[in-house]
Amino acid sequence: MSPARAKKGGVPAEKLALFDELIAVRPEIERKGANNAYASVNGNMFLLMQADGVMAIRLPEGAREEFLKKYKAKLHEAYGAVMKEYVAMPEAALVAGKIKEMQKYVAASYEYAKGLKAKPTKKNR
Repeated sequence: MSPARAKKGGVPAEKLALFDELIAVRPEIERKGANNAYASVNGNMFLLMQADGVMAIRLPEGAREEFLKKYKAKLHEAYGAVMKEYVAMPEAALVAGKIKEMQKYVAASYEYAKGLKAKPTKKNR
């Protein structure tokens, strides 16, 4: 996907660049999506960047509780529903000086999602 917006109304280019920087921690992670950028493994999404620039990360319970407290974060809400395994990443955690720290959470998120039961993807249906 190009560094520019994937589609009119999609994620802003600077946010896509941040997303790409975060997933660079693991070469096997690929950015997917048009309006919303996301990363998944075995059909399980673990990282999401909404068109409005809000990023959410799926974490196992212990890491999720740690992240919520450490960054004064909240569970992610999408379309009026709380996504109980996802944490909304605060803007303060997405600054240049904290990218390496956030990459550790992305790596943990990837490992967590990799261990979940595989879901069929649209390509496999």
